[in-house]
Amino acid sequence: MSTEPIACQHILDIKELKITKEYVCEECIQSGSTWLHLRTCQTCGVTLCCDSSPNKHATKHFHRTGHPVVISAEPGEQWFWCYTDSSFAEY
Repeated sequence: MSTEPIACQHILDIKELKITKEYVCEECIQSGSTWLHLRTCQTCGVTLCCDSSPNKHATKHFHRTGHPVVISAEPGEQWFWCYTDSSFAEY
């Protein structure tokens, strides 16, 4: 029996990754703020800052839009996070 967590259906439904073109939080750039780490929405492709950043734009984007899954935009990290199901999976 495996003890690996099973990805939620939102993550399983992703067939092609949306990858950031620029390593910036689009909303922080507009407001002149700073960020710590970046996440890319797998519904619309926007890249925003994580919950360790002052403005938590990625989570705010989820609450505003309902887009459930982000991936890490950090170099070398390859994982999904689903806000709806609190589900994590590596790829």
